[in-house]
Amino acid sequence: MTAENWDSVVDVASGILLAAGALLSLGAAIGMVRFPDLMSRMHAASKPQVLGMFLVLVALGLQLRTWVVWPVLLLAWLFQLLTVPISAHMISRAGYRTKHRHPELLSEDELAAVVAKAGEKKTAE
Repeated sequence: MTAENWDSVVDVASGILLAAGALLSLGAAIGMVRFPDLMSRMHAASKPQVLGMFLVLVALGLQLRTWVVWPVLLLAWLFQLLTVPISAHMISRAGYRTKHRHPELLSEDELAAVVAKAGEKKTAE
């Protein structure tokens, strides 16, 4: 395979990865607007966004064609991978405690007993 053919293959692969990552990010954005409650929106903001960013970063690494950028791209993805679930969890807990939820949409409310117990402790003090 010649260098020109290899460049064409890398260009096509990076284009496909970039388009897939953009579509996942677009799906996350549409979910943020269209979903009815905080819990659904939190799920839409976290799940596809991490994979979408990974695909965009891989496409960027392929397009730049140098090994120097890969550690930086990997570090950016790792920070995203570590912080998004934690921030989504904190947002969902805060939304639950401030009643920004639709209980009729929950199949099972596993946090109700914990929140009630915490409320009892505060009133006892």
